[in-house]
Parts: sequence; C-alpha cells; structure tokens
Amino acid sequence: MHLDLNTIWFILIGVLLTGYAVLDGFDLGIGALHLFTNKDEERRVMLNSIGPVWDGNEVWLVTGGGALFAAFPNVYATVFSGFYLALMLLLASLIFRAVAIEFRSKQPMRWWRQMWDVSFSAGSIVSSLLIGTALGNIAWGVPVDANGEFAGTFLGLLTPYPLLVGVTTLALFMMHGAIYGVMKTEGELHEKLRRWAMGCIIFFVICAVTLTMSTLLYVPHMAARVRENPWLFSVALANMLAIANIPREFHHGNDGRAFLSSCAAIVTLMALFALNIFPNLVYSLPNPENSLTIYNAASSPKTLGIMLVIACIGIPVVIAYTVSIYWIFRGKVKVDRMSY
Repeated sequence: MHLDLNTIWFILIGVLLTGYAVLDGFDLGIGALHLFTNKDEERRVMLNSIGPVWDGNEVWLVTGGGALFAAFPNVYATVFSGFYLALMLLLASLIFRAVAIEFRSKQPMRWWRQMWDVSFSAGSIVSSLLIGTALGNIAWGVPVDANGEFAGTFLGLLTPYPLLVGVTTLALFMMHGAIYGVMKTEGELHEKLRRWAMGCIIFFVICAVTLTMSTLLYVPHMAARVRENPWLFSVALANMLAIANIPREFHHGNDGRAFLSSCAAIVTLMALFALNIFPNLVYSLPNPENSLTIYNAASSPKTLGIMLVIACIGIPVVIAYTVSIYWIFRGKVKVDRMSY
C-alpha cells in the first residue's frame, strides 16, 4: 500500500466513520433497547446516560461525510444519488431520534412521552439497519455505469447479503449500547440491562458467524486481500479475540473491559472492511472495471493537500472535545429536575 495523499484520505475517512460507529453505536443501541422497559423513570435514566454525549458523537458522521465530499466528490455524488431514498430515510430517522431526546420530557402526559419514546426507539433501529445495509451494499457491489453513475434501483439495494449486514449492525449496536448502559446505571435497571446485554451478545455472535460464512461463500472479493497477504489475518484474529473477550469480561463483572472489547470489535471490523475494499470506494457489480476508486474519483492533489492541512487542525479539536465531555460526565447517571 503506497501512502500517497489519496491513501491518506482513505484512511482518514475510515477513522472518522469508525469513530462514529464506536461512539454513536452505543447511542443507537440504547435507543433500540429503550422500549424494553415501560417505567418512565428507567426510560429517563437511559436517555440521560447518552444525554450529554449523543450530539457530539454525531459530529463524527458529519465530519466523515464532509471529508468524503472534499476528497472524493465523485463517490459522494454517486452514493448520495444512488442511495437517495435510503439516505433521506436515514436523515429522517436521525432527526426524529434527536427531536425525541429533546422533547420527550417537556410534557408530563403519558401519550406525549410514549409518542417520543417510540420515535426515539424506531429512529435508532431504522438508522442502525440503514447504516449496516449501506455498508453491505458497498461490500457486495452496486451497479455503476461507465460514467460512474448509479444504474440500479432502490429495491435492488435490498438484497439478502446487505440486509444481513444491516441486522448484524443492529445486533452489534444493541450489544454495545447494553454494555454502556450497564456501566452508567445502578439498581433494578442495571440488573435488567445486564440480562439484556447477555441476550444481545448472543444475538450478535450468531449474526457475526452467519455474516462471516456468507462473506466467505458469496462475497469472495471481501476476503481476497487477507488471503493474498497472510499477515493481515492478524486483524481478523484480533477481531475474533475482541468478540470472544466481551462475554468473558462481562461474565466476570468487568463491565469497562467488556465495553473496551466491544469498541475493539467495532474497530477491527471496520479495519477488515477497509482493507478488503481498498482501493475501491464503490465496488461495481457486475462490471468491476467501473468501480470508483481512491484515484479515479478523487479531487485534485492540490485540493487533497489543502484539505489535509485543515483536517490536521480540526480533527484534534474534535478529539479533545470528545475526550473532555466523556471525562466531565463520567460515572453513574443521576436523574434530577434538569435531566431529560
């Protein structure tokens, strides 16, 4: 892998999207689990476990999308036009989820809170499924013509493999969110989340094994680089060990270590995805020669260079802000009159 500007931007966008998956993943997981409890106090605790951080976490998605537009505008145009309906649905889900967090506790009426609880949970589930399905389509391949334009239909994106990736992503985020919830709560809700977390871990492991077998059987190009470079199997091994360590640490009550193992599982999964798709950004099926790569879809070298300087200034600020917020709001959740 030659480390030129194009490759650096590929890595940078990967880091930003991985940061989003790690950070907003547990937000989405908390949302997916939100309706499992019907007590108002417990739902408020779950909301407030992510209350101080959820909007900052979504900055990583916005930054990743901006970086994609700056570095690879042709990919941005193709993906956002080809996945237009799916992206509009994702945007609507994220908006309703955000509004639900802010509006839910503004009124005491049961119907009001129930409406926003459903919006919060539905928005989180739909967002998780759509994000995973989009990644599944990128891995499987989408129809791209010789002009680099999307040549398929919305229904054509809803094939079994991308949907399986979507369900696996939902399972991953639910597990990630449940473990985070265990870390942030106490009492009866804490014990409920421990039970839910074990169920989510089992759900994710089943999905992950099924997805791995499906990938090896039906999407061989997504394992080609690891086969050609045996040393890259270390990344796959690290992923397997991280996943295996989640139930081990959780069983022994090491919730923080279980959460870090969940983070490591997400990071290594994203690394495997990036390693096997490189240098493609949009793999074309059935005509791989029409694929959009980090070279034929990139901005000019001058643009990449200038934007890299801006990114080197801005990203440390985002990281510093994220670290400070998590440090300030560390510890168990306490609900008071100022809480959501």
